[in-house]
Amino acid sequence: MDHEEPAAPRRTLELQAQLWEFMREEVFPAEPVWAAHLREHGEHSYPDVMEELKASARRRGLWNLFLPAVSGLSNVEYAPIAEITGWSPVIAPEAINCQAPDTGNMETLALFATDEQKKRWLEPLLAGEIRSAFAMTEPAVASSDAINIAMTMQRDGDDYVINGRKWWITGVADERCQVFIVMGKSAPDAPSHRQQSMVLVPRDTPGLTIERHLPIFGYQDQHGHSELIFDDVRVPATSLLAEEGDGFRIAQARLGPGRIHHAMRAIGMAERALALMVRRAKERVAFGAPLADNPVVQQHIADSRMDIDLARLLVQHTAGLIDTRGAKGARAEISQIKIAAPAAALRVIDRAIEIHGAAGVSDDTPLAYFYAWARVLRIVDGPDAVHRRTIAREELRAVRPFEG
Repeated sequence: MDHEEPAAPRRTLELQAQLWEFMREEVFPAEPVWAAHLREHGEHSYPDVMEELKASARRRGLWNLFLPAVSGLSNVEYAPIAEITGWSPVIAPEAINCQAPDTGNMETLALFATDEQKKRWLEPLLAGEIRSAFAMTEPAVASSDAINIAMTMQRDGDDYVINGRKWWITGVADERCQVFIVMGKSAPDAPSHRQQSMVLVPRDTPGLTIERHLPIFGYQDQHGHSELIFDDVRVPATSLLAEEGDGFRIAQARLGPGRIHHAMRAIGMAERALALMVRRAKERVAFGAPLADNPVVQQHIADSRMDIDLARLLVQHTAGLIDTRGAKGARAEISQIKIAAPAAALRVIDRAIEIHGAAGVSDDTPLAYFYAWARVLRIVDGPDAVHRRTIAREELRAVRPFEG
């Protein structure tokens, strides 16, 4: 009798094949269309081609694959899906409704929102009708330590009144971003990890001002990364997520799976950079021979393959731990991939830029943007230094076999 693969892995392989077909037939061809629209209509305008891609993705069954309750996929099974979307990180994740920060926000709403909150916000997010933002980072404090959050959320009768500033809030420049999950300090006298709460703030709430959209290395993403001012913003107490004081707990629950997504998309970017590097090496002739014959170029290609494969294995291992232990049980490994995957991507992309020469730093290839975004990934969701601290603490606490 022939061996039959378990149903879930077989389905995952089928989804990967379907996604690659979608990428080749529609996503890659949409990249120049997307870029042309932004040049003509403004960098934060919404290209019509995305709605065409989303409709096609739904017909193909490639929709909301990130959410286990909807897709039935584990983190290990979803990881290669996220990697494939990383080949076109601006377009592909949103085309299948698996884009940050909406994925983390949908996971958060699925875990902590009331039925009424889910109906108002989660359902249209799952349908791809609106977008959302997660507002935690602040300009005046070191937000890598979430207990530093200074924004105030004061209870006033049946409302919360919010005051403060946020920045680098992804998604805000796109007017489809209709709701912000906002973290602030609601109980300054409580124990440090119970001082924070999260509330849902609609975009059109009085007192909320979008101050500016911040570029990354000169790039303005279509969805934007923005600075916000909250000046006596008043929302009903029914906007609270979970219970008052649960903000830190919600933030920790939100970030684990999201870091798997970011890491795998970074690996996807690295794979595309390597593919471009190999093509360039084969096609470009210098000093009478193809670059591919040059030992230094061959070393770049070999080192890139090893960087990618090592990072992927670490991320897959971490995804498996999250599936079996939960994010809390994979804390150190999550920190490892948060450092390792963007760092590996940066090395590979840098080599690809080197082999492309001046073309590599232009917009004629995606390499310059990939490099900028991979560098940003070493800061978002906690900078490398904070994650190294987490890893070191785990190592210092570990009991070695020779110690009995």
